[in-house]
Amino acid sequence: MTERQKSCASLGAVWVLLLVLAALRPMAVPDEGRYGEIGRWMLQSGDWLVPRLNGIPFFHKPPLLHWVNASLMAALGAQVWVARLGPALHAGLMLLALYLSVRRMDFGAGERAESLARRAALMLGSSLAFLIGGQYINHDMLVAGWIGVAIWAFAAAFVGSDSGGRADRGPWVPRPGLALLGFAACGLGVLSKGLIGLVLPGLVLFVWLLWTRQFRKVLYLPWLRGLLLFALIAVPWFVLAERRAPGLLAYLFGDQQFNRYTATTFNNGRPWWFYVAGLFLLLFPWAFFALQPLVARGFKRPHAEPPLTPAARVWVALAWIWLVAIIGFFSVPHSKLIGYALPVMPALAFLAALGFEQGLGRWRHAERLFKALLVLAVGVALAVNLAATRYTERRGTADIAAVLACQMGPQDTVLAAGDFPYDLPFLVRLPQAMVVVQDWDHERQSAKDNWRRELFEGANFDAQAGQRLQGLDALTRAAGQAGQWLVAPNDQAVSGFERVLRGQSWTLYRSPSTQAGAGLASCRR
Repeated sequence: MTERQKSCASLGAVWVLLLVLAALRPMAVPDEGRYGEIGRWMLQSGDWLVPRLNGIPFFHKPPLLHWVNASLMAALGAQVWVARLGPALHAGLMLLALYLSVRRMDFGAGERAESLARRAALMLGSSLAFLIGGQYINHDMLVAGWIGVAIWAFAAAFVGSDSGGRADRGPWVPRPGLALLGFAACGLGVLSKGLIGLVLPGLVLFVWLLWTRQFRKVLYLPWLRGLLLFALIAVPWFVLAERRAPGLLAYLFGDQQFNRYTATTFNNGRPWWFYVAGLFLLLFPWAFFALQPLVARGFKRPHAEPPLTPAARVWVALAWIWLVAIIGFFSVPHSKLIGYALPVMPALAFLAALGFEQGLGRWRHAERLFKALLVLAVGVALAVNLAATRYTERRGTADIAAVLACQMGPQDTVLAAGDFPYDLPFLVRLPQAMVVVQDWDHERQSAKDNWRRELFEGANFDAQAGQRLQGLDALTRAAGQAGQWLVAPNDQAVSGFERVLRGQSWTLYRSPSTQAGAGLASCRR
C-alpha cells in the first residue's frame, strides 16, 4: 500500500467511525431536537424559504443546515442518523481540506508532507471535535468546515501566486481558481451561520498577510468574479426571506448576532479562558503537542526533526494566527459555547502533528506512541458518546414518543405544557404543529434567553402560525374534546386528562374521550 493509499484509508476509517457513533446515540435536547425538526418540517411543509420550529418562523440562523437536512431526509427518510449526516459530511469536508492542504506544503522532503498530512488528519479524526462535534445536529460544524475551506483556499492561492503572465507584476497574482473557491466557501459560511462565515476568514487572512508581508497580493485577487460568486451564493435567501418576513435582517443580524456578541444577558456565561481549556479537551490528547516549540526552547530534543523551510514557516504562521485570532474573537463575548471553537481545529491539528514530528519524529518508538495515543483518543470519544447516550435517555421524550406514535391519529392534536419537548415532533413525525400552552402574556414580559422567547419572537413574523401558542385555558378546552394528547414534564401538575405513560422525564396524557387510533407511519410495533 502506497503512502497516499494509507492516507485515504485512514480518512475513510475515521469518517466511518463517525457515522457509526452518529447512528448509536439518541437525539439530544434541545439543539438536536430543534434543528432536526426544522429540517423535517421544511420537507413536510414544502416551504424551503422560511425555517420553522413547531410551524413558527425560526430566524436565529441562516438556512443551509435546514436545506441540507431536508434534502437528505427526502432521499433517506426522517431518521435521527440522517439528520446527523449533514454535519458529518461537513466534518468530512474539514478533514479532507486539512489533509489536502498539508500534503501540498513544502517541507523540503519528498514524503514528509504526506506523512504529516496523514498524521494531522488522524489527530483531528480521532478527536472529540470530530467524532462528537462532527455528528451533532447544529450549525457549528457547517460553518467551521466552510471557514476552514475558505482559509486554506485563499492561503494556497496567495502562497502559490505567480506573475499571471505579466512580468511587471512579479510573483504577486494569487491563483484565481483557489481564490474563487475561497469566495464560494465564504458565501456558504454565511449561509451556514451568518457573518462569521465571512468575518473570521477575513480576520485570519488579513493578519496573516500583514505578518508575512504578502498584503500587496490582495490587489490582484479576482475581485469582480469572486464577489459576484459570493453574492450569488449568499445574498438571494436574505433578500427573498426579508420580503416574506419583513424585519428578518434586523432580527438575525441585530438581535441574534451583534447583540449576542456584545450583551451579557444571554445564557452560557463563561470565563475568558473557557476556550483555551476547551481546545485541550476537543483535541485530546493531541493538542499538547502543539506546545512543542515552547518546550523545545527549554530542552534540547535529541530526536528532533530538521528546522522548517521558509515556505513551511509561512504555513505555521497561518496556523498560529488562525488559532489565536478566532479564539480571541470568541473569548470576548460573555456567552460562550464549546462548539464555537470548532473552526480552529484544523489549525490546531496541523500544529499538533508538526509538533509531534519535530519533537519525536526520529525516536524509534514514535509510531508506537502515536498508535497508543490514537487508541486512547478513540476510547475517550467512545466513552463520551456512551455518556451522552445515557444523559439524553434520562431527559428526552423517546419513551413516550414511541407510545404516542402508535396511538394517536393523523388528525389528533398534541399539546405541550410546562416545557417544550424539542425531540418529540421529530421522533413522532407529527403531521401538525403542537399547541404550546403557557401564560404567554406573562412570558413576553419576563422570559429570558429560553425556548419561550424562541417561540414568541418567531410568532411576531407570522401571526397565524403564532396561534399555536395558547393560554392556560387551552388545557381546559382540550380536556373536553376528543383527539387531544398532552405531554408535560413529570413534575408538572395536570388535571382533566388521563395518564397514558409516565416516562423518565415526561408524561403522556390524553383527554377522557380520546381513543387510541391506528397510529402514525412512525409507529414501530
